[in-house]
Amino acid sequence: MIELKTAAEVDRMAVTGQFVGELLAELRAAAAVGVNLLDLERHARSRIRERGADSCYWDYTPSFGRGPFRNVLCLSVNDAVLHGLPHDYVLRDGDLLSIDMAVAIDGWAADSALSVIVGTPDPADLKLIEATEVALAAGVDAARPGNQLGDISAAIGEVARRYGYQVNDEFGGHGIGRTMHEAPHVPNDGRPGRGMKLKPGLTLAIEPWFCRSTGKIKFDQDGWTIRSADGSRSAHSEHTVAVTEAGPRVLTNRPDQGVRPDSRSGQSAATS
Repeated sequence: MIELKTAAEVDRMAVTGQFVGELLAELRAAAAVGVNLLDLERHARSRIRERGADSCYWDYTPSFGRGPFRNVLCLSVNDAVLHGLPHDYVLRDGDLLSIDMAVAIDGWAADSALSVIVGTPDPADLKLIEATEVALAAGVDAARPGNQLGDISAAIGEVARRYGYQVNDEFGGHGIGRTMHEAPHVPNDGRPGRGMKLKPGLTLAIEPWFCRSTGKIKFDQDGWTIRSADGSRSAHSEHTVAVTEAGPRVLTNRPDQGVRPDSRSGQSAATS
């Protein structure tokens, strides 16, 4: 069942979203050559505890995965793109790191992700991250009353094709609100004018992710970490968004948005 939120409930989700955005900006700044992934996890745990928030990831037990997830971050490096388990790994020059987190405050959840290049950037990685952020912006822009769910998916897929990337439809965005995962599923490709009508009060986590040279994925033996099937690098961007009468409202904006794409030219307006 899809629950439409009142304006007051969206405001409460925005409180959570502000915290998520601020913490992601902190983690982005902290991700440097020589930093251990476990240090990022520890920092996030401390900040979540200080805020009195609850991690939506802790004890998460979906149909995939091997046992409950016992971390507050997904940290995916290079060819890993989703659900990366924080582990004893020291970041190296040129690593591409995707950071994903979801928390709840006073019963309302927000979910967001970003990708960052550690140290010296590879232009191909900058392009990949840019593509996910341009696709995210396109998907958010389509989240308007009167549009349909397929319009969001089609907007994301069009950007992927424009940049030359394939789209995997096994994992995508989702509804969010009282819990991290609610209906509907939001694929990262689709046909415009299809699917449910978007109404004010619908809250979605929109999350394009692409791999450099494949749309296929594989799982690590841990059952969680998802990688590109061919070992190519991957990137992931995500925001929690509310459909409102005035248009889409991003609830997880960050003080530091990182790559600032210019979707008109297809070129980066800034780098990491």
